[in-house]
Amino acid sequence: MKRRPISPFSLSFLDIMFCGFGAVVLLVLILNKNTVETRNEVFADLRSEVVRIESEVIVGRENMVEARNSLETTEKDIVLMQGEAERVQKSTLEIEAGLTDLDRETTASIEHINKLKSDLQGLDKKSRELSAEQKAMAKQGNKVHRFSGDGNRQYLTGLKLSGKRILILVDASASMLDETIVNIIRLRNMNDDRKRAAEKWRRAQGTTEWLISNLPESSKFQLYLFNTVSRAAHATSQGKWLSASRTEDVAGAVSGLRQAIPEGGTSLYHALSTAALLTPRPDNILLVTDGLPTQGQKKPTRAKVSSERRLIHFSNAIKKVPSGIPVNTILLPMEGDAYAAAAFWKLAVDTNGSFLTPARDWP
Repeated sequence: MKRRPISPFSLSFLDIMFCGFGAVVLLVLILNKNTVETRNEVFADLRSEVVRIESEVIVGRENMVEARNSLETTEKDIVLMQGEAERVQKSTLEIEAGLTDLDRETTASIEHINKLKSDLQGLDKKSRELSAEQKAMAKQGNKVHRFSGDGNRQYLTGLKLSGKRILILVDASASMLDETIVNIIRLRNMNDDRKRAAEKWRRAQGTTEWLISNLPESSKFQLYLFNTVSRAAHATSQGKWLSASRTEDVAGAVSGLRQAIPEGGTSLYHALSTAALLTPRPDNILLVTDGLPTQGQKKPTRAKVSSERRLIHFSNAIKKVPSGIPVNTILLPMEGDAYAAAAFWKLAVDTNGSFLTPARDWP
């Protein structure tokens, strides 16, 4: 039976339906194939991603293990470092405590050293003082009274202090209060304490003490104060010789000198007459005064005394000096007495004594 060719215009509904179903099936197959391929591609991509992730996880685990090991090592190191830090801190505290003790000991040592230095300086100063005293003693001998003075000069060149019996005569008249007449008048009207404190009188006292402190140890001496009369400074020793090596004698004479008050006129006649009253007679006279006398043996009838009259009083007074006794004069300054220096200088020459006018800063 011959097949009749199919004409597109002769297809029945079934044919069309069958053709359509086939097309659908074909389409479904095509879609399924594409879907499968797509799915396989997706699965392949997912599998690759899974493999990658698994690799990363494995690597991450390895890194985690390594990190954990490193952490454990670090923790051990931290523990060791903490222990070391504690040990270091403990050692630091011990060192600081040791340094504190050392600093305390060092401070104590420094204080001890400073004290030793101070003691050494004190001993050195005392040694120098003792050495100076020994030199002075070797030079001057063992004196019961020493006087160094406040000035820069502690000696008088040319003054003769030798002799077995030395008479010291100190002018205690009102003129010994000051160098000027105006100040003498002012001071003599003040109380006794102010008179004793007068600068010129204190200088005369210092000069006299210096003389006493430099007397030969083996000598006898006597200290007389004079104004219009003459008297022993040591009240109970009138007319007697004192010993330069006897403490009581020297102290009594110095005490009487310090208690004296400058007042009244000046009679050199009575002062030098003392030399003839002492037994035996002196072999050296030391005279501390400030000028020519204002009266002789008797009180003058006039209030004022001329320079010429004072020279006459002086000439009469020096006649009372026994022959052969040197007179050494220390002349303190006084205004308006132009002839005094020449007169006392001539007395020194005539008696083989000495004449000195000390500087203001002596003794």
